[in-house]
Amino acid sequence: MKSFFVTLFTVLGGIFGCTSATDGFESINPDEFEQVIADSTVIRLDVRTAEEYADGHIAGTINIDVMGNDFEQKALAMLDKERTIALYCRSGRRSKRAARILVDNGFRVVELSKGFNSWADAGKPIEK
Repeated sequence: MKSFFVTLFTVLGGIFGCTSATDGFESINPDEFEQVIADSTVIRLDVRTAEEYADGHIAGTINIDVMGNDFEQKALAMLDKERTIALYCRSGRRSKRAARILVDNGFRVVELSKGFNSWADAGKPIEK
C-alpha cells in the first residue's frame, strides 16, 4: 500500500511539475493582459483564423493562424525575439499551442488564458 502511494505521488508530481516547468509562458486574465499590452514594446499576436480576426480583434494585433502549416515559419520571419509576445486565440486552447511553439523558438510569451472570448466578456475594447 505504501508503495502505491509513493508511485501515485511520484506520477502526479511528474505531471504537474513538468507542466509548469516546460510551458515557459504565463497565462493571464484580461485585466492583466490589458496591462501587458499597454506597453508599446509588446507585440500583440492573434493566432485565430483570418475570418475570426476579421470578425473582431484586439487593436494593434498581428494575425498569424496557428493552425496553418506555416505558422512557425511566419512567426520566425515576422516576430522579434527581443520583444515580449502577448498572444490570444478564441478560447485559449490554440494560443497555448502557439505559445509553446514560440517559447521553443526562444520567444518570451504571455497568453490570454481564456482567449478573445474572455476579453469580450470583460467588456474590453474590440476593433473590426
